[in-house]
Amino acid sequence: MGMAAGEIEALIRAAIPDAQVTIEDLAGDSDHYAATVVSERFRGLSRVKQHQMVYAALRGRMGGQLHALALQTSAPDEEIRA
Repeated sequence: MGMAAGEIEALIRAAIPDAQVTIEDLAGDSDHYAATVVSERFRGLSRVKQHQMVYAALRGRMGGQLHALALQTSAPDEEIRA
């Protein structure tokens, strides 16, 4: 089934409007992606909370349309967290 990288980015930006989002298709199959998401909204939140925000933005598509997402998140000027 799969998802387009642009669709993933649009969903994340809709939920986290200030996010800087980079999406990479890892396998060329529109089903395995890496995403880097940087947002001021992540400041002071644990890595788990940051990732939960991104997964919530995907509106239940993880495990269905989107099989795998390697996720790195951070607030601006903070170290990226995997």
